[in-house]
Amino acid sequence: MRPEALYRLQLILLAAVIGYLLWLLAPVLTPFALAALLAYIADPLADRLQRHMSRTLAVTLVFAVFSLALLALLALLVPLLEYQFTRAVAALPAALVWFRDSAAPWLQQHLHLAPKTFDPQHVISLLQQHWQQAGGIAATLLGPVTRSGLVLLEWATDLVLVPVVFFYLLRDWDTLVARMHELLPRTLEPTLTRLARESEAVLGAFFKGQLLVMLGLGIYYALGLSLVAQLSLGPLIGLLAGLVSFVPYLGFITGLIVALIAGAVQYGDWLHIVLVLVVFGVGQPLEGYVLVPRLVGNKIGLHPVAVMFAVLAGAQLFGFFGVLMALPAAAVAVVLLRYAHEHYLASALYTRQEAAPHAGGKPVPDANAPVAGKPGTDPHETD
Repeated sequence: MRPEALYRLQLILLAAVIGYLLWLLAPVLTPFALAALLAYIADPLADRLQRHMSRTLAVTLVFAVFSLALLALLALLVPLLEYQFTRAVAALPAALVWFRDSAAPWLQQHLHLAPKTFDPQHVISLLQQHWQQAGGIAATLLGPVTRSGLVLLEWATDLVLVPVVFFYLLRDWDTLVARMHELLPRTLEPTLTRLARESEAVLGAFFKGQLLVMLGLGIYYALGLSLVAQLSLGPLIGLLAGLVSFVPYLGFITGLIVALIAGAVQYGDWLHIVLVLVVFGVGQPLEGYVLVPRLVGNKIGLHPVAVMFAVLAGAQLFGFFGVLMALPAAAVAVVLLRYAHEHYLASALYTRQEAAPHAGGKPVPDANAPVAGKPGTDPHETD
């Protein structure tokens, strides 16, 4: 095997091993990935402060600023979310009445269901008749609930781990980058450095723009659903729609469905349903034609369908860690594909001209070519 082929095979095997390890360690990598993302965002600010003080002091100041900003955000959001959840719980009886009096009859009429399908006594009798199967299903559904204590412990551990890892990564960020740069093969160092800088530029521009888009959509939907549609849960639904809008159309679809249900439960008339549709009907063009082109543009170079696939594939393969890393990985993939495209256009495979057409297995002579044996013949001469 040639050395170049062996080297490429080694790179492929190394990439496969790294991917397999990431898949195995995905459940514990989430806090480290989140801390690395925060360190990447905060590193430019720490570099600027480092011009006037030591790196440790600069990192301490940045860490304090981030912590105070997070505490201020929690102080603002927690009371609002608590109030919204309290109103949501208080609205449950009205939601059940609406389902019994409006939704259930509509479903029975259009789906041709038996009148007793949604009757509580009928449901209880079915459970009593099939209590063994129901018990098995309940055990399956409630299994994660029984492990809620362990889940809460994992979340608490992550909450403690993220700031600690963030601090140390930010303090040693430049050193880690320099050491990784030293490990690059010298023959590939210029190319890999160029690709890394292009990936960093794409990621930085995309993250900054996307965060502003999420913030703008969250504020718009919260105000629109509260002031225009007059939904009591408008702020909560708006924040939810803005938060998940990093996946194309997911924020729009999720917010619209939840807002329509909330409007039907709270008012039960067509006016507020239409107002909800108006709010989201304006919000989608606002996102697609104003916010995204101005704030994000074509920073990442991915089609919305590709973005959705990247997020869903990351979630399927690596869980929440995969969701966090889906768009950064997609941005790096875009840079690599552009590089491969440039090399393909400059390669002999693309630029090689096709051979002249043959007739009967022999090349067809050019009518304008000089005749062999007549050196004085010029095809461009005129009589």
